[in-house]
Amino acid sequence: MDEKRLKVGSNELELVDFRIFKKEKDGKIYEGIYGINVAKVREIIKMPELTELPGSEDFVEGIFDLRGVVVPVVDLAKWMGIEVPDENEAPIKKRVIITEFNNVLIGFIVHDAKRIRRISWADIEPASFSMAQGKLDKSKITGITRIEDGKILLILDLESMVEEMGFFESNLDIDEESIEKFSGIALLVDDSPTARRIEKSALEKMGFEVIEATNGEEGIQKLEELYAVYGDNIKEKIKLILSDIEMPKMDGYHMAAKIHQDKRFNEIPLIFSSSISDAFSDIRGKEVGAEGYLVKFDPNKFYNKISEIIKEHKGLING
Repeated sequence: MDEKRLKVGSNELELVDFRIFKKEKDGKIYEGIYGINVAKVREIIKMPELTELPGSEDFVEGIFDLRGVVVPVVDLAKWMGIEVPDENEAPIKKRVIITEFNNVLIGFIVHDAKRIRRISWADIEPASFSMAQGKLDKSKITGITRIEDGKILLILDLESMVEEMGFFESNLDIDEESIEKFSGIALLVDDSPTARRIEKSALEKMGFEVIEATNGEEGIQKLEELYAVYGDNIKEKIKLILSDIEMPKMDGYHMAAKIHQDKRFNEIPLIFSSSISDAFSDIRGKEVGAEGYLVKFDPNKFYNKISEIIKEHKGLING
C-alpha cells in the first residue's frame, strides 16, 4: 500500500482548498479560504456551458450534462451574498467543484481551486465563534483550521447549505407502526446539531435511551463514563453506537479504531451514518470495525440496517 495514501483511522482528512474573493465596501479585496472533504468531491472542472433553469433561485446558474447525469450548478459567492470583484481586480480562475454527498451531485462555482491539504482532525476547531457573512453563518461551518502565514481556513458544511438551498430535505420520517422496538442505550456521535436532532428522534422511536456526543473524543469519554457506572455489563446496556465520520478533534474512523481495539467496548455494534456517499466509505468503515454504513438520510435503510445489526448480536432482545 502507498504510504502516502490517507490511512483509515489516522484521524486525518484531505481537503480541497478553494477561494472566494470578496470586494469590501472600502474597495479592498478579501480572499476567503475554504475547504471541503476530498471524499465529497467527484472532480474539479473548468466552467462548462450551462443551460438556464427557468424558475430557479438566482444563485443556481444552470444545469449541464456530466457524462449522462444532469448536474445543477450553484454560484457559491452569489448564495453567500458576496460582492465579487471584477476579474481584473482579483486573480479569479473560475472552477466548478462537482460534489457528491447524500447521493446527490451538485456543482459549486468557486474563484480558484488551489490544492489538496492533509490535516489532522485534532488541529480542527469547532466553529464556536460568532460570525455572519451573508448566508454563511457559523452553522454552515463544520470547523476551522490554521494554515501557513497565520491564515484561517473554514471547512464548509455543504449538507446544511444545500438543504437550505432547497435541493433536499433531511428527515427520517416513516410509519411508526413499522418500526421495530428495542431497549437499552444508543450512543449518538455527531457534530451537527441538526443531524443529532433527527437521528435522536429516530432512535427514540425505536425505544432507545439516547446519549449524545459531538465528536469522537467526546464519544470515547461517554463510553468511559458509562463503563464507570456499568462495568463489564456495559455490553448489555449499550446496544448501539451510531456515529458520523467528519468531526473536529477526532473523526469517526479514528474513534471506531480505538473502540475496536478496546476489549471493554469492541463488542458493541457500531454503525456509521454519514453524508459521504463514495464507493469506498463502507469498506473503510469495516476496516476499523464498523458493522454498517448508512448514507444520510434514508428512512427505510436507517431503520432496517439498525434492526438487522442489533438482532445479529447475542443477548439483544426486542424491548
